[in-house]
Amino acid sequence: MTDGLSLNATEKLVDVNSEAYHEMIAQSLLDKGNNKRLKAAIEKAKRGDNVTIAFIGGSITHGAGADPIHTSCYAHQTYTAFKEMFGKDGGNQIRFIKAGLGGTPSELGMIRYERDVLRNGTVQPDIVVVEFAVNDADDETKGICYESLVLKILTAANSPAVILLFSVFENDWNLQEQLSPVGYHYDLPMVSVKDAVTKQFQKSKDEGNIISKSQFFSDIYHPTNMGHLIMADCLRSLFMETDRCAPNQEEIVLDKPPMFGNDFAEVRLLDRDNGSSVAKITEGSFYASDTELQFAEMDDHPYGTAQFPDNWMHTSESGSDSFTMTIHCKSLLLIYKNSGSNDFGNADIWVDGKLVKVAESQTVKWTRCHALILFREQQSKEHTVEIRMASEHESKRFTILGFGFTQ
Repeated sequence: MTDGLSLNATEKLVDVNSEAYHEMIAQSLLDKGNNKRLKAAIEKAKRGDNVTIAFIGGSITHGAGADPIHTSCYAHQTYTAFKEMFGKDGGNQIRFIKAGLGGTPSELGMIRYERDVLRNGTVQPDIVVVEFAVNDADDETKGICYESLVLKILTAANSPAVILLFSVFENDWNLQEQLSPVGYHYDLPMVSVKDAVTKQFQKSKDEGNIISKSQFFSDIYHPTNMGHLIMADCLRSLFMETDRCAPNQEEIVLDKPPMFGNDFAEVRLLDRDNGSSVAKITEGSFYASDTELQFAEMDDHPYGTAQFPDNWMHTSESGSDSFTMTIHCKSLLLIYKNSGSNDFGNADIWVDGKLVKVAESQTVKWTRCHALILFREQQSKEHTVEIRMASEHESKRFTILGFGFTQ
């Protein structure tokens, strides 16, 4: 934990070395879970073996509210703590992967996982922290996407440890009650920032208040540097507890019915880069490429990386021909761009000759990646998808960022 020297003047008021602070952090341990995989990663680090710790989530994992975002975010502070605790000879063998993306739920995270965490098969993380507790309120599947992401990680050949992290908004809200059953179902370690901080928010200093909401939150959604530090210390506390305890002898049980569903556990990304190898695609009037995309600081980079650069865009000058795709699959999700610009409009989505969705570019008034389930079936078969601009939106722009599909 820190001595607070790098914190701003307000944050210095928090005594991070006090017994009360440590007691607050201890409240975050929602469940220790089966520690076999996490202890294995810790022992690897102690031996000096290569260990990768990865984080996937929304804007809080991206680092929103932290300054500088790439090193003060909870993810980087957790990585630093893990290196200090278990790394050998400076911990240079510990690798850091951060794949947070603002305004996005597990519905998109499960599609991004292979590209943004596994780096298309070049990375095998030993520990993955999943943080979607404040992003999944509008999940079309009520937990199936979240569980599918968890299973996608857990079933990897190298048996990574999964930690479920439950962040919180300023109004004390998160989806912990809805999502934690997945963690209990697979006996996973779970850390609740909500359980650590919300009870003491109501206390006065005389009653033992550690930190105020104005100290923890930079706005109604995102933590300050102090808030990110507390999140990192909550994860650090789990590492300490896991290291202290004897290892579980039995592996977690995956061969059982899912809690909510596993429909998308094998979902893959299709975009302009790999589309022709998976499906038959005719671009039509969606032949341009959009470069005004959502950006995110990945890993420990101080610069942003464009999200879904291999896209298809319809412009006002590109005509009216439909984008068509023929693909053999069970499920299909469309990933498209939300925008704050009035130049962007809506597109009608047709599947096998039927209008199934209208994709609205102005759902939110800022540039964001958005996922939408087009269909979900039990058997894989050939489908034809047609995307064309909605009536009176023909002169607008629309960007198809990609698709998620299962076969």
